Amino acid sequence: MSQIEEKSHATNHYLYYPDEKNIPPYLAYGFRPIFLVLAPYMLISMLLWGLVLGGFLHLEFLGDTLTWHIYEMLFGLITAGILAFLATGLPELFPGLIPLVGKRLKHIVILWLLGRISFWFIDITGIYLTAFLNLAMLGWVIWFGKDAVLDKLQRHASIGYAAVALFIIEVWFFASQLGFAITSGMDILKVALGAIVVLVLLALRRVNMEAINEILEDKNIDDVFISRPPKTNLAIFTVIVFTIVEFLYPQNSALAWIGFACGAAILGITSEYKLENKFILNQPYVIYLASIYALLSIGYALMAWDLLNPDINGINHFRHFITSGGIGLSYIAVMLIITWAHTGRHITANIYTHLMVFFIIFATFMRGLIPFFEEYTNELYLYSSIIWSIPFAIYIKQYYKFLLNPRADGIKG
Repeated sequence: MSQIEEKSHATNHYLYYPDEKNIPPYLAYGFRPIFLVLAPYMLISMLLWGLVLGGFLHLEFLGDTLTWHIYEMLFGLITAGILAFLATGLPELFPGLIPLVGKRLKHIVILWLLGRISFWFIDITGIYLTAFLNLAMLGWVIWFGKDAVLDKLQRHASIGYAAVALFIIEVWFFASQLGFAITSGMDILKVALGAIVVLVLLALRRVNMEAINEILEDKNIDDVFISRPPKTNLAIFTVIVFTIVEFLYPQNSALAWIGFACGAAILGITSEYKLENKFILNQPYVIYLASIYALLSIGYALMAWDLLNPDINGINHFRHFITSGGIGLSYIAVMLIITWAHTGRHITANIYTHLMVFFIIFATFMRGLIPFFEEYTNELYLYSSIIWSIPFAIYIKQYYKFLLNPRADGIKG
């Protein structure tokens, strides 16, 4: 493909770029400011949580630190992820949708930051302010993505429905914390985790298609990667069933077998990487993306195993393979892919991308295997948090320059 043809193809979704003057590069497209604030926030907050959960720092969080920690690591981060994904992807998927840039983009990022500040000072400002800011942020994101839900062909509506489900669950959580609902916050957060896993699986299906086919094209590989819905849909179905049964019957032994089914179904998605004409499982980004499914699969399988072996009592530690592992690695993988591809560069693997993925996986095993090394619980919490934070420090060092400068190919955005 010639450079002119390549540039023409790349500008298809910029036909409706707003005619706003003097837009700085860091506000030129949806993912840029979000990644600029998300990376340091993940770095700083995870280090703080490591100190808190390791017993080296005391923070109250309304007397229920663990519940609020889980809330923030789920909802606080996923809202930024949803915004980055939709703000970057929807203008490509729905021609005519005006990209989110400039002042509008700045205001929604500020709203997300205010939500984070209100969370850390919740003992002073109270739950109502935190609820308002965080629900307003997610509600605005859903409104921005309404074209996906209202699309007559329903091509990408599943992501919109998953976001709406998360909004309802977040309302439910705050109602519980304010005394308007009798369900415990921890039980609601387990439901939220299931919804987030569903959202991650839906998003990965699209990320796989974009990233792997671009890599195949760059390497002149004459084959096409197609992410087929049935495998992902089966995995989503098993996750939904597991989430419902865990909420209603958390001690039922049938939940263990559903957990094994979840692990198998999620891992089964990786069979899509077996192409007809080319072996691609040696490609770095294929390994990165496949590792997400592997960590999610391990998490559900270990939780199932724990349910059949009640003496272990490590189910919530094993859940870290899903949260710190699968979901955490999905943040890193998507940030890397979008940062390369949407700043006008080829998706590239190097020693830094390898280290980022390795540290997430290594930290996950440190955190997830605490039940077998209980005498070192505090140290494992602290050291795993430090190691988990390193990839975001690397991202800041290596990729901020991409976010703060115009696209390498001269295209807007």
